[in-house]
Amino acid sequence: MLTDFAKLETFLTVVREKSFSKASAKLGISQPAVTQQMKFIEEYLDVQVVDRKKNGIRLTKEGQMLYAIAQKIERCVNNAEKEVLKIMNKDVTFVFGASFIIGNYILPRFLNNLKENINNDVSINVSVSHKAIEDLLDKKIDMALVENYIQDENIIYREWMEDEIVIFSNQKLPAKAKAADLLSYKWVCRNPDSNTRLIFKESLERANYPDCDTFDVTSEVTSATTIVQTVLHSDKNETPTVSIVSRNAIESLLKADALYESRIGNHNMTRKLYIAYRKDRKHDAFIENVVDYLLKIK
Repeated sequence: MLTDFAKLETFLTVVREKSFSKASAKLGISQPAVTQQMKFIEEYLDVQVVDRKKNGIRLTKEGQMLYAIAQKIERCVNNAEKEVLKIMNKDVTFVFGASFIIGNYILPRFLNNLKENINNDVSINVSVSHKAIEDLLDKKIDMALVENYIQDENIIYREWMEDEIVIFSNQKLPAKAKAADLLSYKWVCRNPDSNTRLIFKESLERANYPDCDTFDVTSEVTSATTIVQTVLHSDKNETPTVSIVSRNAIESLLKADALYESRIGNHNMTRKLYIAYRKDRKHDAFIENVVDYLLKIK
């Protein structure tokens, strides 16, 4: 069994995720496959290594011993992979596909450190999430960083970081906007197909606020950059012009007091950002190294 690290990797993932289903999603294999591999381990050792509970799993005494052994093997494998990376071809550029917010505002913050970490050149193709996933499936990029979970059996998704969407203006706004506040503003809206607008509509519903279709909309814009610039240069002597955008896109302008943020009452608008890569590369040394680095900085 020790020569088949895939089964030990499944065991480690089940323990860390405390769930067979979550381990299945993380490993990119079916839940029955996870169950089968765990069963193989227990039959091979002739002991039970985990107890399945309603709220997760619990290691048995023998399971704790196996976990310690598996961790030692994992560390050896990881160290060996780092050595392998040193002799791999360094002339190949690692290509990311990223949605606009991630590619323009998040990834650039740690791009140089990432290049040093993987000892390789890095390139970013910025587009919408759907295009990034298409490019990933077409093998035009190595990894996609996206804000939409687009189901495909050939792709593994890893939850990465949380992104907050805020209401913003170039005039001071109440920290917690009431329904009457939102109805009084002039709005630069996202296009109807926007994931950001969908999250906004859902947040309004949860707060029992009027639908955004009832707002005073002056224009609809697709680009986050255009939205920020439109609001930034709106007339400060009139009713506040507002819109919604990822806080990551305006963080520097908020710190400079050039823009001001607000939220829907006590409701925060958040979404998960994802790391995505092809299932056929889940054991690729470069992919694993990049994923490990990204998960550390989330």
